[in-house]
Amino acid sequence: MNLGTLAITLPAPFFSASGCVELAQRAEREWGYDAIWLAETAGPDSFTLAGAIAQATERVTIGTAIVPVYNRTPAVLAMSAGTLGQLSDNRFILGLGSSSHAIIGNWNGVDFETPLAHVRESVQIVRQALTGDKTDFEGEAFRSRGLRLGAVPTETVPIYVAALREKMLQLAGEVGEGLIVNFFPLSALPKILGAYRTGAAGAGRDASKDEVVCRFQVSVTDDIPAARGLVRAAFGGYVATPVYNRFFAWCGYEDVAKGVAGAFANRDRAAAAAAMTDDFVDSVTILGTAEECREQVAAFVDAGVTTPVIAPLVTDREGVARVFEAFAPALH
Repeated sequence: MNLGTLAITLPAPFFSASGCVELAQRAEREWGYDAIWLAETAGPDSFTLAGAIAQATERVTIGTAIVPVYNRTPAVLAMSAGTLGQLSDNRFILGLGSSSHAIIGNWNGVDFETPLAHVRESVQIVRQALTGDKTDFEGEAFRSRGLRLGAVPTETVPIYVAALREKMLQLAGEVGEGLIVNFFPLSALPKILGAYRTGAAGAGRDASKDEVVCRFQVSVTDDIPAARGLVRAAFGGYVATPVYNRFFAWCGYEDVAKGVAGAFANRDRAAAAAAMTDDFVDSVTILGTAEECREQVAAFVDAGVTTPVIAPLVTDREGVARVFEAFAPALH
């Protein structure tokens, strides 16, 4: 069974920032994982946590999946990436993306506008700055002149781009060096990869060997109905947020997307949960026994995902380790 380059996601539920560093050490030393990819919502910020993990580990790749391009300037992103390249001895990958209306508009109070321009220009400025030369850039969303980084890593920091639908996927292929995806049915993977590779080809680049990083929400359980209920409770708002709602419709779940959006507009969470059908829930998450979960992830790897990132969908602290152990390369 081919499970690709296995990674864990941090932060993990029920763990403090220091507890996440301890999980990172276990992931590397005890469980044999190859990488740690950091999500950023309202918990520990990815760059601080990445720095701590870089100092506490020796081998694993450390990446952000993702940090948004709206709430940090390109100059700050470049400074952070350069610093982490040095702290990690060149094990760091910078994953950037546009994030969502909820995080950018509501939480940060920043207008969620022109996402394509924000992502494209952030990548361009960060890449320019990481060379150690002075920046000289004027664009639609950003400008930067005269920045010369004081923390330039000895090797280039790769920049991966997160994307959902066709235009951003094509941009990711054009300007990125790897793709970050999340929360979609296996049936949508061919057109996701097709759009990404089309964008790369347009830029004169062959992306067929690029890393494809995918976070999977995993519940290792014998009680599938209860796991589905947990997904509905945890991700109803996620499905309702505009960028993901349009993405799920694009993936073929138009009725689910419409039903969840309408229910949330009416503040009816029960109706939103009901609109997330069993078929939908089962297609976008990994649910079942440990063996069944590994088989489901292997199907994504066979179809083109190179790096499955395991995210525990659990109700208690002990469940986190159980999920990570179910995929641990050193244990299987």
